[in-house]
Order: sequence, then C-alpha cells, then structure tokens
Amino acid sequence: MEEHELKSILVRFADSGWELISAPASAYLSGENCREELIAAVRQANEECGGCGCEYDALYTRFLALKDRL
Repeated sequence: MEEHELKSILVRFADSGWELISAPASAYLSGENCREELIAAVRQANEECGGCGCEYDALYTRFLALKDRL
C-alpha cells in the first residue's frame, strides 16, 4: 500500500514541471539508481517551498516519511 502511495507521489513530482523535483523523480521512475539525489531534491524542495500552501507541501512531508521504502 505504501509503495503504491510512494509511486503516486513520485509521478506527481515527475509531472510537476519543477525541474528540481521532476528530473530526479522521472529518472527514479525510469529505473535509474538515483535514490540519494531524489531524496536530496525533495528535501531542498521542502525547504524552499514546503510552506507556500501549494498542493505539494504535504507530498514533500509524506515522501520524506516514506523514503526508506525506496
């Protein structure tokens, strides 16, 4: 169940249009070994934008809570 949720979050990031998270999410979903880069990008996105009120704010937090399942 959480793996499905995690994949759904990654798809949303990949489709976001924000290069910071879209590129590493797309790469990870394509099978590239970029776990650490993806986690770092989401942490940075959370720091830069995590409190702006957009739909992604909760997704950053949830992704970081689930990241050990990657």
